[in-house]
Amino acid sequence: MRVKISGIAISVALAFSVSGCATHANKDPLESMNRGIYKFNDTADKAVIKPIAGAYKAVLPSPIRTGIHNFFSNLGTVTSLINNLLQFEFGKAMDNAGRLVINSTVGLGGLVDVASMDNVPKHNADFGQTLGKWGVGSGAYIVLPFIGPSTLRDTAGLAVDTVYLDPIQLVDEARARNQLRLVKFIDLRAQYLPASDLIDDAALDPYIFMREAYLQRRAIAIHGDVPTHDDNFDDDDEEQPAQ
Repeated sequence: MRVKISGIAISVALAFSVSGCATHANKDPLESMNRGIYKFNDTADKAVIKPIAGAYKAVLPSPIRTGIHNFFSNLGTVTSLINNLLQFEFGKAMDNAGRLVINSTVGLGGLVDVASMDNVPKHNADFGQTLGKWGVGSGAYIVLPFIGPSTLRDTAGLAVDTVYLDPIQLVDEARARNQLRLVKFIDLRAQYLPASDLIDDAALDPYIFMREAYLQRRAIAIHGDVPTHDDNFDDDDEEQPAQ
């Protein structure tokens, strides 16, 4: 436990130290590198990942895919619940706790989303969002290999969520953990098959489209609305409170 707490503390300190790496005038100082990684991701996706996700969707019947998606969504509720508490969003934490109990029991370990049938709201949260709520600036926009859009803050948050707050990490065998993460990744990619085709067809510059969409979505997740300035790119700006 002490090791986990120390790791989270180091990640938080690192996030604070890098949050000022981007300015309001230049939210993408790493654009040249990012475009290279984006091109790599796009090539890998079209050549390997998208076909696998398409085969996954074509071969598995819809009820099975839905059960798999519900299972991983239920596991993700644990991560969201912890981050709700860290953000002092106790009402949202209660909703997610209720979802977790209902789906883990009546929902057969999360395979059936009974909580949604009962209209229990779901509140997604992650440690990158938590850092933003704590006042950590987003830092530079960055594209991660295979993962995609992020920021320096959200990358630190992803590391904490993956290593310390994800229930999959509790699986003792490394091979089993990796297999679970691979199935989760393929399931997620299958969910976005229609959206990816739409982006390719509609966007004149898909890189810019993805960047702006990501940054706006994260600003809304942290502030409750799109702030008048970019998401804490300028550390001299006063952060807007969540709504």
